[in-house]
Amino acid sequence: MPASKQPEKREPTREEIDRTTGPVLLEFGASWCGYCLALAPHLASLLDEFPAVRHIKIEDGKGKPLGRSFRVKLWPNLVFLCDGQVVEQLARPEPAAVRTALVAITEGSD
Repeated sequence: MPASKQPEKREPTREEIDRTTGPVLLEFGASWCGYCLALAPHLASLLDEFPAVRHIKIEDGKGKPLGRSFRVKLWPNLVFLCDGQVVEQLARPEPAAVRTALVAITEGSD
């Protein structure tokens, strides 16, 4: 199983996220979050099936501007974007819901 993706060293701004192109998955969470740790192997496996998706992992917390701009309250919180537009946002999702959202953003980027 691949190692889990490390959070971004520098949190991107909302403006940078809004300017992204193609399918992007923003993953908000915390390294100590049990729900995040439980989803991690499923998410890694699903992302292997969708290599076109850019995965940006953000270590979230109180007062972090990017998470607040997406109204993140529960972790993991996954924001699925296509060309900078939110297609779906899921909190504590089941793997099947993640797959459905990945399909939605990859089909929208063709």
